[in-house]
Amino acid sequence: MVRKIIIAATGAVLALSSAAFAQQAGRLADGAEARAMLENVVIEVKVNREQAFEMFNAGGGRFLNGDIYVFCTNAGNGKFVAMGNGNAKDLLGQDVRTLKDATGKAYGQEIFAAGQKPEGEITEVSYLFAKPSDPKPAAKTSFVTRVDEDFACGVGYYK
Repeated sequence: MVRKIIIAATGAVLALSSAAFAQQAGRLADGAEARAMLENVVIEVKVNREQAFEMFNAGGGRFLNGDIYVFCTNAGNGKFVAMGNGNAKDLLGQDVRTLKDATGKAYGQEIFAAGQKPEGEITEVSYLFAKPSDPKPAAKTSFVTRVDEDFACGVGYYK
């Protein structure tokens, strides 16, 4: 009984913490927060991938924390299936491998390659990309991992 109460209390604290972080205007999340979100993303996709992708695409909630958000691709064809950044919804259905940043860096190839690695291996990819709060390209590092046999997901943070 006590164990159930502790687990429930821990879950409530985590939920409230995410909401508090998201409400801090202008605050940039850091790499530790992005990695923690990615761990939660993996769990959500493994439990119910279709529901998870809908939640990620809706934005907000615990999968949009300041300027960090989730994105997921089909590991086979590279097409985006989820995008939490409201400024990048046009990427849904696009092949990640075609993406280049403002400097010409083919970061999409790196994200795709990271998603081909063994499940659970996390790779960092750095590039320029628009924030949810500002469409101007900014320095970003994403943590990307293969979630299961079909999908890869990432969460990045801006520097």
